[in-house]
Amino acid sequence: MLSVETLLILGGTAVTCVVIFATLAAWVWVHWLKLRAREIELSGHAPYSQPAPAPTSLNRIDLADLKERVRKLEAIASGVDF
Repeated sequence: MLSVETLLILGGTAVTCVVIFATLAAWVWVHWLKLRAREIELSGHAPYSQPAPAPTSLNRIDLADLKERVRKLEAIASGVDF
């Protein structure tokens, strides 16, 4: 069995290693976020800033089909028979 002093030293070393690793990980994370922000800034546009495409007839047909499917699923969920 290990002595109390040995266990305290091992425990202290483990805690110190965890603190060092967590500090390093946080530092890397912050600097990675700064790098990504700088890349976005230099690219000249923010992500997802493109306008939505104009609706076409195919989009409208797809949307109507999806709405009909939702109505049918809601009817099934409420117990209405088709």
